[in-house]
Amino acid sequence: MIVAIIPAYNEQGRVRVAIKDAARFVDRVVVVDDHSTDNTLSEAKDAGAIVLHHVINRGQGAALQTGTDYALNILDAEIIIHFDADGQMDAEEIPMLIEPILNDESDIVLGSRFLNKKANIPLFRWLILKGGIIFTRLVSGIKVTDTHNGFRVLSRKAASEIKITLDRMAHASEILDLIKERELRYVEKAVTIKYSEETLLKGQSSIGAIAIVKDVIKSKFL
Repeated sequence: MIVAIIPAYNEQGRVRVAIKDAARFVDRVVVVDDHSTDNTLSEAKDAGAIVLHHVINRGQGAALQTGTDYALNILDAEIIIHFDADGQMDAEEIPMLIEPILNDESDIVLGSRFLNKKANIPLFRWLILKGGIIFTRLVSGIKVTDTHNGFRVLSRKAASEIKITLDRMAHASEILDLIKERELRYVEKAVTIKYSEETLLKGQSSIGAIAIVKDVIKSKFL
């Protein structure tokens, strides 16, 4: 079974579209509502997703782990896809991302904006992302072209071995650490991330990037 996990926090008006988009290419869609204060939960249910709900806001990392536990233990998933609720990702790229796992060529497939030659990344976001790549290579020792891109596919083996403990956005760095630590096979594939004024406002800021660095350092060295 192929399961898409969509973490969602205050994604009213967007989550329904993301669910319908992903559902075309997977067997089940699991939305983890991270204690939204709008109509995200009801919209996700109406769109046909399995909806799990956090009684407090914990962060995207925690939402992904909640969804992963459900997909592995309840749905018996063989392949798990991390997919965003805000409409930035293109579900038509899911078959391409799944292929290396179906062919037993990789345990995890990481989407990369920087492998997409047509990517149109705003300059300030580009600078933050490039800084994150350098930091990841120095701290984690894993060579990737993108770091905090939430579009990824995990085999059952990888999903079982990667246990996310960093609740918020630093989980993406933790996943890369665990790929190296567990000696999981990985490959990067070019993906499309669509930017809009609305999603940029919700996205990673320079302050958020500093918080990620702090959480990663605290987790690894303190």
